[in-house]
Amino acid sequence: MTFIFTCEHGGNHIPRQYAQLFRGHERLLQGHRGWDQGALQLARACARDCNAPLYFSEVSRLLIDLNRSPHHRALYSTPVRGLDAAAKQNIHDKYYLPYRQRVEAAILRSRRRPLLHLSFHSFTPELDGEIRHTDIGLLYDPARALEKEFCLLLKAALQASFPQLRIRRNYPYRGTADGFTTYLRTRFPARAYAGIELEINQGLVQANRHIWRRLLREMGPVLRGLSSRG
Repeated sequence: MTFIFTCEHGGNHIPRQYAQLFRGHERLLQGHRGWDQGALQLARACARDCNAPLYFSEVSRLLIDLNRSPHHRALYSTPVRGLDAAAKQNIHDKYYLPYRQRVEAAILRSRRRPLLHLSFHSFTPELDGEIRHTDIGLLYDPARALEKEFCLLLKAALQASFPQLRIRRNYPYRGTADGFTTYLRTRFPARAYAGIELEINQGLVQANRHIWRRLLREMGPVLRGLSSRG
């Protein structure tokens, strides 16, 4: 089994030509709606340890969300929705389409099958008054046997290394909800492609530095060990 890693929400950069749209929204950009804190840092560590390609974006999801379908209501944030259709199409053509095409082309070029795609994300410990009761979420399509099998193995391996962490499958989101991996499943058969979203609780990044540093060191070797079984 071979890996490809992505991180769609790796930063909160707003290109200069759109900076005026976000004046007064600095706190929004710095918060969890602006980017997935820690996700790119972990993706880079894992890509290095697994000698795997990594595709990422540091443009804020508030400009355009690379993990959403083109017609999803959350594709553009409130500051961007007021732009005319031509301006939004320009953002789509400059930032959204090239990123997704690069990843899809890389999957097509890979001659090794099955290919395991890990999309790195992070989530806020609390959203709209709801506490998220997990530290690591593994999101996948239960109908795709390879995805289910890998997530079971990964959960067991991580739990053995980090018994103090809460690790859950298809939480805090469903693995079949709208997202890049969901789209890619429509392009590649289950025997050749497995798409998994790895979600990290931002509380680990912000408050539990000891565990976070261990994850940065040990997640990659865990993944590399599992890949050798495929």
